[in-house]
Formats: sequence, structure tokens, C-alpha cells
Amino acid sequence: MLTRHVCLAIAVTTLCVSCGQPGDAVVEAQRASTPRATKTQPTASAPRIVFLGDSLTAGYGLAKEQSVPSLIESHLRAEGYSYEVINAGVSGDTSAGGLSRLDWSLDGDVRVLVLELGANDGLRGLPVENMKRNLAEVITRARARGIKVILTGMEAPPNFGAAYTTEFRRVYRELAKEHDVTFVPFYLEGVAGIPSLNIADGMHPNGEGARIIERSIWRALEPLLDKHAGRSAAR
Repeated sequence: MLTRHVCLAIAVTTLCVSCGQPGDAVVEAQRASTPRATKTQPTASAPRIVFLGDSLTAGYGLAKEQSVPSLIESHLRAEGYSYEVINAGVSGDTSAGGLSRLDWSLDGDVRVLVLELGANDGLRGLPVENMKRNLAEVITRARARGIKVILTGMEAPPNFGAAYTTEFRRVYRELAKEHDVTFVPFYLEGVAGIPSLNIADGMHPNGEGARIIERSIWRALEPLLDKHAGRSAAR
């Protein structure tokens, strides 16, 4: 059985070969077809859960209701929680881009931040130390506001060498330990490299793949929820 790292390597290698220029063509296609950050069915007085990420969060190639943040909101409602879910995913975004829009993404009564960034840093071969610094700043600023953080890990493509891939992977584990935040080691666990769970580009999850990711995020999220303030008054 292929490991998750090998599966992702196959998926990313296939994508890079088909695009010619790894990252750039992907970014332009994503930006052209995915809306800017949106929020799902706002509720004025509800506490918020914000998903700050790239195309994997935005739901590239999916209907709005199939994105992971939308699936999480449906799960919350099914369980009687009244949190508002904000999809602050922007296709093509790097860790630097996410940091640059952090303040307005955290507008309102934000209780939890799900941080999914770094895939585009890896596709472009950007310096790992810069990515770590950007993600650390996001975490630090969110926690200074009393916001709980879920950090999700990502894997780098193999074309920049084994040393880069290893260092890239290690960043997430170090950040989770240094900042003592909830950690999901690999956002695409159980989905990467499996054709039946991804759209035609082989890299972004389809509806079924998104449901697998949602279940993984839910397991990390549920213990962080306020079981009183976040419950629907009608329950």
C-alpha cells in the first residue's frame, strides 16, 4: 500500500507535468474559477469558525455546499450548534497571502481558526523558513485574540528534493508543538493520490473526498466547541 507521502508525490508530479510550470498555471486557473473568501449563511449574533486557506478550503472545482467549510457548517447544525462558518479560502494563496488578509478574516466573534495554508508555498518551492514565520504569525495573532487554532499540515511536491520535502513537513509539527495548538498532520489524509476522490486535476478533492476531509476536521474541531454558547437556542 502506498504511503500518504508517496500518493501525494504522484498526484503533484502528475499535475506539474501536465501544467509545465508548477504552481503558476494552477494558480491562474484557480483564481479564475473560484470566488474570493465568502461566508456561509451568516447569523448576526453567532460565534464564528473561520477557515483560512487556499483552494483546498475555498472548494475549487466544487459547488459551494460541497466545500469543507460548508460541510462543517451542516454538521454543526445537525448537532445543534449555532456557529457561523466563514470560508476565507482563496485559490492560489500562499502563507504570506493568508497572513496579509488575516485581520479582516478574523472580523467578528471568532472562536476557532482552522488554518490550512502552505500548499502553494510548496508548489512554488518558496523558502520553508518564510512559510514557518508566516504561519507562526497567524497563530500568534489569532491566539492573542483568544481564538483557538487548528493547524492542518501539508506535504511538498518531490521536485524540489528530499531535503526540502522533509523540512517542509517538519515545519507543521514544530509549529503545533511550539504554539500548543490542535494539529491535523495532513489535510488530505485518505484523499491525496486517489483518483476516485479527486477532480480531474488529480490534486483537489471532489465531493466524496471533501466529505472525508470534513470528518477529519470535525474530529479535531468538536472538542474545541463551546457546548453552551454554541448551542442553538431551539435545541
